[in-house]
Amino acid sequence: MVVALVLTTGLHWAALQTVAWMTMLTDNLHSSSFHDAVAETFDGRHPCCLCKAIAAAKKSERKSEAVLPVLKLESPPHIEQITLISPKQFSAFSLEGLFADSSFPKPPVPPPRAFQV
Repeated sequence: MVVALVLTTGLHWAALQTVAWMTMLTDNLHSSSFHDAVAETFDGRHPCCLCKAIAAAKKSERKSEAVLPVLKLESPPHIEQITLISPKQFSAFSLEGLFADSSFPKPPVPPPRAFQV
């Protein structure tokens, strides 16, 4: 259930994007200062190959959702008059013998006790 919720809300893309940003940040830290590495990672002008793949996958996912046809709920045709026809031979069943008797006898009733005052 959690996996379905994550997939429908798009949290898997956010998790992948976070991994991509952290990878880019660590790669950029090797070649420049912290301020420059953060700026280059999050400016959007220097996407890595994982960022490009995530963007393409998000775009194709949106396109496939838009292609789905809208289905219309149809009801069965309306019948003006319903006629019930009884069978030619009808016999009522007796309920006798349909239910099993209790196999346990009722408990004996104890004799009344005398009240002592």
